[in-house]
Amino acid sequence: MSFALVRTVVGAAVLAVASFSAQASLIVNGDFEANPVNPNSWTWMPSSQVPGWQGSNIEIWNSMNGVQAVTGNHFIELNAHGSNQGAWSIFQSFETLVGQSYELSFYYRARNGSNEQFEVTVADVSQTLNDHTNKSWNFFSSSFVATDTNTTLRFTSHNSGTMGNFIDGVNVVAQQGTAAVPAPATWGVMALGLVLLGATRRMRSR
Repeated sequence: MSFALVRTVVGAAVLAVASFSAQASLIVNGDFEANPVNPNSWTWMPSSQVPGWQGSNIEIWNSMNGVQAVTGNHFIELNAHGSNQGAWSIFQSFETLVGQSYELSFYYRARNGSNEQFEVTVADVSQTLNDHTNKSWNFFSSSFVATDTNTTLRFTSHNSGTMGNFIDGVNVVAQQGTAAVPAPATWGVMALGLVLLGATRRMRSR
């Protein structure tokens, strides 16, 4: 294998890893489309049955009461149906790079009125959202810097009962141009490249 070919292959692999990390959403099932729900209906289930999410029950809607999802067909009601102990809360953990900046975004809306509110937390971001109405979707966006290789995003309702706080289109993406500690996968690609480069040089010197 030639030195030029090794360099090209390694360079392409590193660029691919970096590009994917910077552009792909780190949230699994952020639009809640993984569980089929018929139009003009809703269902609820334990969060263990909803890919990507953990915590309280999750109630999924599809075009109920004239409310349309922002992305896809589904959205959730944070104050879900079924029994629950403590505040309604769902969360998802995902891999991050220490020192890397990320952008969190999602849509939210009230089901009944302006008294609905919930808290969103991720890394050093903690904000209570109490400005939503039942007339339209609001958009939330905030950046944060990862301080660990594993970061948790959590939504926690401040309301009791089983009605309130619609959420849709949850995304977390890496911001380009920010310093970060390379992930283990990236280190692996770079290490493999160094090994191949060393082997190629030894072969050429014989």
